[in-house]
Amino acid sequence: MLASVQSAAVQGIDAYGVTVEVDAAQGLPVWTIVGLAVGGVKESRERVAAALVNSGFVVPHKRVTVNLAPADRRKEGTAFDLPIAIGILVATGQLPAAAVDNVVIVGELGLDGSVRPVRGALPIARDVARRAPPYTLVIPPLNVAEAARVSRLALAAPATLAQLVAELRAGKFVAPERPVAREDPRDSCDFAEVVGQEAAKRALEVAAAGRHNVLMIGPPGTGKTMLARRLPTVLPELTEEEALEVVAIHSVAGALTADAATTPQRPFRAPHHSISGAGLIGGGSSPRPGEVSLAHHGVLFLDELLEFPRHVLESLRQPLEDARVVIARASSSVTYPARFTLVGAMNPCPCGHAGDPASACTCTPADAARYRSRLSGPLLDRIDMHVAVGAVPVRELGCGARGESSAGMRQRVAAAHSRQRRRYANVFGDRANAHVPGRWLSANTKISAEARSMLETASDRLSLSARGYHRVIKVARTIADLDGDPSVQAPHVAEALRYRASAARAE
Repeated sequence: MLASVQSAAVQGIDAYGVTVEVDAAQGLPVWTIVGLAVGGVKESRERVAAALVNSGFVVPHKRVTVNLAPADRRKEGTAFDLPIAIGILVATGQLPAAAVDNVVIVGELGLDGSVRPVRGALPIARDVARRAPPYTLVIPPLNVAEAARVSRLALAAPATLAQLVAELRAGKFVAPERPVAREDPRDSCDFAEVVGQEAAKRALEVAAAGRHNVLMIGPPGTGKTMLARRLPTVLPELTEEEALEVVAIHSVAGALTADAATTPQRPFRAPHHSISGAGLIGGGSSPRPGEVSLAHHGVLFLDELLEFPRHVLESLRQPLEDARVVIARASSSVTYPARFTLVGAMNPCPCGHAGDPASACTCTPADAARYRSRLSGPLLDRIDMHVAVGAVPVRELGCGARGESSAGMRQRVAAAHSRQRRRYANVFGDRANAHVPGRWLSANTKISAEARSMLETASDRLSLSARGYHRVIKVARTIADLDGDPSVQAPHVAEALRYRASAARAE
């Protein structure tokens, strides 16, 4: 008898339908799985057989052939355990064929018949919700939080194989309880806790308002990491579409927690400098998202920037320009989104005390130049803002004064974002200043004559590249948005040039 069960698979952060066909025929009792099944899919026959026996069902002494269609696309992972088990029960007459109509099933099986979570539940849920006629998605209980973000989709989340079979026979599923969003945890980390560093906080507010990349340069212990960790607290809340993309990426990577699925926040990723190129960008024999994609719509913080291998840093150039990563393999290619704000932190020299009035620098000029040369000019040119972070006097640390809170800064940033959305809605969609083509912004931005003259003079004096020139305009446009000014004035350009001057000298 032939059985057909609907399932799904994930490629990149998108899903596509898979039909699990099971044929139980007379012959030697052997199982064969075809349809470009690799890795965990090949091993599913042992898990499925044990789960069927331990759930009280009969394992057929027949020749079982399982086909995963379409057969020309690679299948991996453990999400086909549950549909294969159901297909065997239908093919052997232990479950009516009509019971699996309009049902899509995914899930891993334990040997005891328990249903275990899988990766990519949200992309699968989005794919199933677009199908017609309406389908019910059967998923593991631990995947309900992410799949429930697709509110119009009917869900079933049986804890065991036996429970799923009972519900299929009854023709009625027990709807799982959809999780409730938790309280926003962002304010547990606040800019009010940062003493001093007003210039650095202003720079990070500008960076947040326009999604600009930032490089903080200063001696050890000046608070660069503390400042970077608070940048997400001033970013506006994720839109619904942004939240779905963030949850989908973390789901595919297997890095999604129940809280993050229920109340997703803008990501903050801070990989160690020993990370590999594949770990940062993504890749592997079975491609997985890297840190740049896990930081999508959030912040990627690279502390001790110059300790990262140069080839790893150079791999950032394409994601910073294109906001995506394409991982090509012989059989196919996978695209992951990677629109993030890069925040780097580095010491000014090997000993870390160049320019520090409290400690003398022991490095020679050649040592300092060699140290800074680890960061290439093309990559440096892609970082919009360079900020000097100096040491805070000890007497200020003990005064108990608190700075402005993240909530106050977030209001100004949100207002600037709102102005940018209105400006670009009919041209680029929901974009920030940093993500708009520089040539378009230069041609369509109102810049006063004084500001234009200042910009041209400074461009010649600093030998700015075309990319650097446009990035100064982008930062100036963001500063004007924070001030609520419809045009770019000379003070906006002057502040933007101050953030660019050190980059121009280093090129």
